[in-house]
Parts: sequence; structure tokens; C-alpha cells
Amino acid sequence: MLAPMDIQTTTNKDEKLIASLSRLRAFYGEMDAKLLLHAIIKEEFKGKVALFSSFGADAALLIALVAEVDPTIPVLFLETGKHFPETLEYVQQIKKLLGLTNLQLLRHDPKLLLNTDPKGELWQSQPNRCCWIRKVEPLARAIEEQKFEAIITGRKKFQTQERHELHNIELHEDNTFRINPLVNWSKAELRNEFLRRELPQHPLVNEGYPSIGCAPCTTPVKPGEDERAGRWRHTIDLLGKQKQECGIHIEEAQNNPDWSV
Repeated sequence: MLAPMDIQTTTNKDEKLIASLSRLRAFYGEMDAKLLLHAIIKEEFKGKVALFSSFGADAALLIALVAEVDPTIPVLFLETGKHFPETLEYVQQIKKLLGLTNLQLLRHDPKLLLNTDPKGELWQSQPNRCCWIRKVEPLARAIEEQKFEAIITGRKKFQTQERHELHNIELHEDNTFRINPLVNWSKAELRNEFLRRELPQHPLVNEGYPSIGCAPCTTPVKPGEDERAGRWRHTIDLLGKQKQECGIHIEEAQNNPDWSV
């Protein structure tokens, strides 16, 4: 798996984008999440930025922070056709609560799905290809069609070992900037802010799901395990090691449905 794109690894990028990455990190690299979001949404990428959200365990906090800046910002949710019913209900609950006016449910290409996964069982044998069809390709298509220049995400350093080196501003291979306002927040900080704002928790959190994805590929997490240990647990035997990412943030995944774990 490739590391998140850094300034030193963007030699194949447009020099202007590399220069922009350096400038953005210099200006906003240590900025508070609220101030960063205001700068990104209202100044740097006005009208050209979207929030990507899984509407998972702690997603409501970032959505709330973004909605305070602009409730009309596009909020992208991947409707994979494999979600828990609780997740789909939670999406509508948060939409209503926070007054989101531009929630977009991104779906797979029906012809592609019919040709590749007609029985809906691809997750069992080729999980990376399944994620590509249901997540990576729809998001890439939305970014291209709507010409977004920046995507806000909820990734945090504490979530997995692979995310320890994340920056709050990155440049992805599709030439969009990925903004991670909560990247340095701890679990305690997230929880405290959740409580302070009285935000509703995803209903599966109290059932042992600290990280929530598609229903077939998500299991409860045992005490002491990484919070994403329940994601793609079945791939340990299938692929030799456990899959950690769906692919939307992996550099080589966008144009390759069979990227490595």
C-alpha cells in the first residue's frame, strides 16, 4: 500500500499543485479544525469543495462542523447497496438534524455491477474489486463530473497504523486536495465534543462497532483491538493479511480495481 501523497512524492504532479500544497500546509498546517474548514470552504476552494462522509461512528461531528460553515456544501455518501439499515436511517437523521441541503447518494454503475457482481457476492472472494465498484469508481466519477478541487474527509491518525503519517492537507493522485480537519484529534477529544454538542451516535456503536462500513464486511470489535479491526476481518484468511482501506484514499486504487491490500 502506498503512503499518502506527500510533497516529496509528487514529482509527477503539476508544479502549480505542488506549490499550492506547500502554501496550504504553510498557512494552515497547524490550524484549528474550525478555522481550517472556514478557510477551505469560504476562501481557498469556494464552490469547489465537498465533504465525503461514511456517516459512521463519529462522522456526525465533522458534518456538524462543516454545516456550521455552510450547510449547502455537497455531502457525498457512497450508497453501496450493502449498508446496515441502521446506517441508512442515520444518514437521514443527520441530514434533518443538521439541515443539510445538498446530500448526494453516490451509487455504482449498474452495468458495471451487473457484469462484475451479478449475485452480490464479490465481497467474499475479491473484496478490493467489490470496493472499487461500489466505492472508488463512484466517488472518482462524482469528483470528475462536478469538478471538485478539494474533498474533506474524517480520517484520524489514531485509527490505524497506516494513518499515523497523515497530514491535515494532502494532494491525491486525482489532483484533488484531501482535507483532514480532525487528523490530530484524539478519541477523548472527539467523544467530549460529541457530548458537548449532544450529537446522536450511530446506533451500532453501542453494539460494539467503533468503525462501520458495509454490513457483510463489518464485525464487532473486541476489547483491546484496533477500532478498525472489525473491517474486512474475513480477508485475513483470504488475502493473507487484513484489508485496511476500501481504496478511496489509496493512490493506486482509482484506476486499478485489483490494487494490493
